[in-house]
Amino acid sequence: MKQGILICGHGSRDKEGVTHFKILVEKLQQRYPDRIVDYGFLEFAHPVYAAAVERMYQQGVRHIIALPAILFAGGHAKNDIPFEMNSLQQQYPDLTITMASHLGITGPLLQLTRWLVEKAEATVPAFPRAESCLLVVGRGTNDPDANSDVAKLTRMLWEGMGFGFATTAYIGVTKPLLQDAFPLMEKLPFKRVVVLPIFLFTGVLLKRIYEQVAAQQVLSPGKEYIATEPLGSHEWLLQAIGIRIAEAEKGDPNMNCQLCKYRTQIVGFEADQGKEQIGHHLNVKGILFEEEEKPGDKKGVFSTVKKVLGI
Repeated sequence: MKQGILICGHGSRDKEGVTHFKILVEKLQQRYPDRIVDYGFLEFAHPVYAAAVERMYQQGVRHIIALPAILFAGGHAKNDIPFEMNSLQQQYPDLTITMASHLGITGPLLQLTRWLVEKAEATVPAFPRAESCLLVVGRGTNDPDANSDVAKLTRMLWEGMGFGFATTAYIGVTKPLLQDAFPLMEKLPFKRVVVLPIFLFTGVLLKRIYEQVAAQQVLSPGKEYIATEPLGSHEWLLQAIGIRIAEAEKGDPNMNCQLCKYRTQIVGFEADQGKEQIGHHLNVKGILFEEEEKPGDKKGVFSTVKKVLGI
């Protein structure tokens, strides 16, 4: 029986972000040559999960580990992706789909974020880290459990790397927003602010973060703002993914349900406890007739003609 790994992406309106996601998939295909490694998107890009599962099934795969390429467990990891996988599971009686956990905070992820900070610091003159401030920027969700993981990552990097101060902001949905954090940065005595966006790849939101940081730098010539790259397809990210795949294989792909607002009454979110698991992206699945390019595909005349004809 062939084994498969389905990398469940969110999808992006930004083609550059989708391209970087496919690079990650290609590296995972090389890392797991004995498996069928494929991918799908929740929205804004092709293929959707159903198409990815169908083509894996046609290749003889009868057991799929579905891994959410999601950093923190908000609604996408807790509701939307499991809903999609449960729906697909019902369509294939002889196929088993095992959900892996979201990526979350692991040793490799901490190593990767530290390396990104050090790489950004190396582009500017040396400056005592104890006199610098770390500003970690998450995507932001309506799930306090996911948002608190970003704050936890901030705290671990603060203590582990010796910053003088560190705080967390978000680019949307929840507060404080990144723009709300800038006035605080201006009041603090630190001359350097290292901005660490916690995103896998580039995209609309990450570019918005960079734009806001650049604009703030113009307004604050006396303070230095430097921003890191996204996590990308670094070896440490591959290791983090490998941890979640191994957990799923052993039958222990557990999320943190202790503080999940859908299972426990969380202050301010009591009405969410026990909500039915329903996907929220049924009207925005995909934006193209067919995916433009699959990881590992070799470009040629035939593929170019297919792209032009939309087939």
